[in-house]
Amino acid sequence: MNLKKYFIRALHRLQKGPGYTYKELLVWYCDNTNTHGPKRIIKEGPKKKLIWFFLTLLFASLVFWQWGILINTYLSYNVTSSLSIGFKTMKFPAVTVCNANPFKYSEVKHLLKELDRLIEAALERILQPAPGNSSENASPPLDLRLWHQIPLVLIDEHDKDNPVILDIFESNQTAGGNQTAVGNQTAAGDQTAAGDQTAAGDQTAVGNQTSAGDQTAAGDQTAAGDQTAAGNQTAAGNQTTVGNQTAAPPAPANTTSEEKKYKLAVKLCSHQGSDNCTYRNFTSAAQAVTEWYILQSTSILSKVPLQERIRMGYQAEDMILACLYGAEPCNYKNFTQIYHPDHGNCYIFNWGMDEEALNSSNPGAEFGLKLILDISQQDYIPYLSSAAGARLMLHQQKSFPFLKDQGIYAMAGTETSIGVLVDELERMGYPYSDCTNNGSDVPVKNLYSQYNTSYSIQACLRSCFQNHMTEICGCGHYMFPLPEGVNYCNNEDNPGWAYCYSSLRSSITHRQICIDSCKETCNDTQYKMTISMADWPSEASEDWIFHILSYERDMSTNVTLDRNGIIKLNIYFQEYNYRTISESAATTVSAHPCPSARCCNVLRADAETSHSGCTGRARLLGADQPCPEMLLTGIVCRVLRCCCFTRPLRGSGQSRLRCPVCSPWFVPALHLPSQSPVRGRALGRSTRERSPSRAAPARRGTRQAGPGGRRGRGIARLGAAHGAIGGG
Repeated sequence: MNLKKYFIRALHRLQKGPGYTYKELLVWYCDNTNTHGPKRIIKEGPKKKLIWFFLTLLFASLVFWQWGILINTYLSYNVTSSLSIGFKTMKFPAVTVCNANPFKYSEVKHLLKELDRLIEAALERILQPAPGNSSENASPPLDLRLWHQIPLVLIDEHDKDNPVILDIFESNQTAGGNQTAVGNQTAAGDQTAAGDQTAAGDQTAVGNQTSAGDQTAAGDQTAAGDQTAAGNQTAAGNQTTVGNQTAAPPAPANTTSEEKKYKLAVKLCSHQGSDNCTYRNFTSAAQAVTEWYILQSTSILSKVPLQERIRMGYQAEDMILACLYGAEPCNYKNFTQIYHPDHGNCYIFNWGMDEEALNSSNPGAEFGLKLILDISQQDYIPYLSSAAGARLMLHQQKSFPFLKDQGIYAMAGTETSIGVLVDELERMGYPYSDCTNNGSDVPVKNLYSQYNTSYSIQACLRSCFQNHMTEICGCGHYMFPLPEGVNYCNNEDNPGWAYCYSSLRSSITHRQICIDSCKETCNDTQYKMTISMADWPSEASEDWIFHILSYERDMSTNVTLDRNGIIKLNIYFQEYNYRTISESAATTVSAHPCPSARCCNVLRADAETSHSGCTGRARLLGADQPCPEMLLTGIVCRVLRCCCFTRPLRGSGQSRLRCPVCSPWFVPALHLPSQSPVRGRALGRSTRERSPSRAAPARRGTRQAGPGGRRGRGIARLGAAHGAIGGG
C-alpha cells in the first residue's frame, strides 16, 4: 500500500496535473490530448466509442510495430560501406622475395641421399622398366627403415568392393614360389623374369612384364609350380601376404591403363605395425611422390639446427644480383633476411623493422623497385620442388609474409612488371563486427610474435593449428613456429606423427575451432597487383648481359649464368592514389555520444510539430495545466535519464525545455500569459468552472511559488506548467 502511494505521488510530481488516481489521470489525458482517438472514446456514444477504440488500438499497434522494427534494426548493428579516393605520399610496400626451392641440393644431398635412392627405386617399379634396364643388382641394398615408417602403396581397384593393397617393396618377396605379383606381372614356381632381371630379396616386379621359363601368359592362365591364376586370380600355393596386403591380380600384357585401375597412395599409421591406418589416395603418381617426399624430408630436416638450415639455403649475395630503388642504387645489404620453412632463406626490402619505411614520390616504373635475381635452377632438389622461379609478396611493414597463401611466382628468363594499387580497409569494431586492432583480445597465443611482427589472421590460424598439434600429437610441425618446451616431429621420436598430422589437418571440427577463435584485423592494407611479363634478356642482348652479371658475381670472364636462372622484377605504384573502403553504422539516431540523448532527439520533430496546437491549448487551459504532448516528452526524457528540465528565463514569461546532456534547445519557447492579471484571472475562473477539483494542485503550486502579487502568481504558474514537463 505504501508502495502504491509512493508511486502515485511520484507520478503526480512528474505530470503536475489534476488528480491523484489513475482514472483521473487517464480521463484528464484523453480530454486534453490532441490525438483524436482517446478524446472521442470518452465523449462519443457507445457505438462510436467502440469504433474509435478499435481504430485507436489498431493504429497504436502499427506505431508500436514500427517502433519495434526501428529498434530491432538499430540493435542489429548493420553497417554500410563507402568508397573514397585520396591522394597523399604513400609508403612503399614491403617486398619479400624467396626462391621456390628452399635449399641447395649440393648442400643437403648428404641428408637426403637414402631418401632419394628409395624414391628412385620405387619409381623404377611404378614406371614398369623394360627388361634389362634395372640397376638394382649393381646398386647397394636399400635401407627400408624410412620406407616402412611412411610407405607408398599400390591400390588395385579391379574389385571395388574388395580393393587389394600392395606395398611396392614387399618384405617377404623371393624369386621362388613365395613371390608376390604386383601390377600386371604373373609369376610361377621358381621362374625368373624375362631378360636379365631377377626377382629376388625384397623386390616386387611391377608392370606388364611376363615371367620367362615354363610360364605362359594367356587368359585364364594356370601357372606352373604351386601357383594357380584364374578369373580375378586368387593367389594360392606358396604365395604369401604381409600385413593386410595381398598379391595383386595379374592381367594380360596388353591390358590398358583404364583396365588396370591402380592408384598410388601414402599409407599413414598411428604407429609402426599398427592396423589403425589411413590411405591418402592421389589421382596421379606425381602428386603422391611429391607428398610422400615432403613428409619424409620434413622428418629429416626437422632435426637440423636452424643456423645449419640457413647456411644450406640461398644466400643474399648469390641471389640478389642488382637492385635499384627509384634513382638510388641498393644491394643485398638493404634486405632483411628471415627463414621461411616453405622457401628457406627469404629477403625483405623496406620491412621497416630497423629503419623508417621508404616513401614513394611518384607513380610509374621509374620510381619503383628494380631487381635482378639468380635462382640457380640447376641446384634444385629434384623431388621436393617441381616449380622453378622466384616467390614474392607485397605486404605491410612489420607484418610476416605468408607466401604460400598470398605470394605470386615470377618465371625465370622473364622481366615481370608489377603495378600496385593500394586499398585501405577500415572496419568498425564491436558491436558492429568481430574484428581486433592488435590481437590482444584473441584467445590464441600468436607464435609469430617472436618475429616482432603485427597481428594477422593468417598468423592466428597457423598458431592455433600448431597449438592443437602439440596438444594432440605431442610435437610441432616443421612448417610453423614452436611453442616453448616443444620439439619438431620426426619419424624416430614420434613414429605416428604423420598420421596424427593428416587427421588433424582434415578435421573440420578443429578447423572450425580455429576459425571461431581468430579475428580479422579492423584496419588492413591490401595491395592489388597488375602483372605483365616479357622475355628477358632478348636473344640479341643476352651475351653481354650474362657476361657482365657473371663477372660482377663471380669475378669470372666465363659466363656462369643462363636464361633458366635469371629473373628481372619491376615493382611500382600504378597510380598515385589510394582507395579507402570504410564502414559506418547503417542505422543511427544521432551522432551524440549520449545514447539517451539520441532518444530525446527523436522526440524533437514530434514536439516541434505539435507546438502550435499545444501552445494554443495551454492558453485555454491555463498556465497550471500543460499540454499532454509536452508532458509525455518530459516523462520519456526523464525515463531515458536524459535529465531534461525547465528553467524560466528571469524577467520574462518565456521558458524553454533544455537537456543538459543534449546541448541543443530542441523545444521552442512557450509564450504563457502570466504577465496579464486580467487574462490570468479569467483563465483561472474558466479552469475552476470546468473542473473545480483540478484547480487545487494549481493553487498549491501558486502558494509554493513564494512571492505574492500578480507577478509571483505568473511565475508560479509558469514553473508549475514546465515542472509538469521536466518532472519538477
